[in-house]
Amino acid sequence: MPLYLAPTAAIVASAAATLPRLVLPPPPIDVWRLERGMSLPMPPAPPPLVISTNNKHGSAKHKAVVVMGATGTGKSRLAVDLALAFGGEVINSDKIQVHAGLDVATNKVTEAERAGVPHHLLGVAHPDAEFTAADFRREASRAAAAVAAHGRVPVVAGGSNTFVEELVDGGERGAAFRDTFDLCFLWVDVPLPVLHAHVARRVEDMLARGLVGEVAAAFDPRRTDYSRGVWRAIGAPELDAYLRWSVAGGGEGEDGERMLAAAVEEIKANTRRLACRQRAKIQRLARMWRVRRVDATEVFRRGGDADEAWRRVVAAPCVEVVRSFLHDGGGDAVDDDDDDLPTEVPVFAPAPAAAVAV
Repeated sequence: MPLYLAPTAAIVASAAATLPRLVLPPPPIDVWRLERGMSLPMPPAPPPLVISTNNKHGSAKHKAVVVMGATGTGKSRLAVDLALAFGGEVINSDKIQVHAGLDVATNKVTEAERAGVPHHLLGVAHPDAEFTAADFRREASRAAAAVAAHGRVPVVAGGSNTFVEELVDGGERGAAFRDTFDLCFLWVDVPLPVLHAHVARRVEDMLARGLVGEVAAAFDPRRTDYSRGVWRAIGAPELDAYLRWSVAGGGEGEDGERMLAAAVEEIKANTRRLACRQRAKIQRLARMWRVRRVDATEVFRRGGDADEAWRRVVAAPCVEVVRSFLHDGGGDAVDDDDDDLPTEVPVFAPAPAAAVAV
């Protein structure tokens, strides 16, 4: 029997009875300060503070990196790689991951995956809270300013491109974030057919890591609204019918297996749709900003050598682009008066296998 069919009605009821529900206190007003107060291991000492003076007013600007990509392409991994390479800190820009709870369903980066790199705006909002794009712009701007003030490099990474666009171009003052930061945009891209196959495998992995049990533990039959907070995460609404059937005493048997299998297929289909929407949004933003696209197809087509392919195809060339951006004045800075934007998104070549050192 597939792994995801293991949580029967009895297991669902047991999980709901034994695991804590997501009832958390409201977040503080200044959520990023709370997170910075946590005891977190620090990566190696950063290089000296990097600023530039090439904005239209001639005033000094800090530098920040923005990592974009559809779900499952490795944005979080690249953000950590870059933070470790340049003494950076990651600012989460995923509108679901900003909420506490459902860590498997939301694919939050684990402590081990963070590799000691501080992460901001990750799991800091109440599960039921509204956290708008304007909220993100305000809190991410504060976090980035604090990171830069300590001589470190802000690395913004996440799947909510609406949040990223609001940060870069939004606000009452217009592009206030761009008045403070020069930006280097990186896009980790994978063709949709390859990505669709990968996200299907990733859903299976999430099921093996306890997706159904996690959602069951947080399930409340009184909840009918999945349009707010963490409950928008793919996996929560799709499992609702199965969990209601289980809680109502549906018992074990073929009916439950069919309902759960249907929910799993819906999770996969909705994840594929999300990837399509995200990729289309990034393509639009790439026509507005200077975006460097890295083709990670080889990584997702490799088996046991995927880590080597990641270092060579994604990490190493991105490190070189960011190194140039930070230290040599190169990269993809955006300026309000910059009309010389490329009509095609540049793609940079992978590093030679012998030259990889990330």
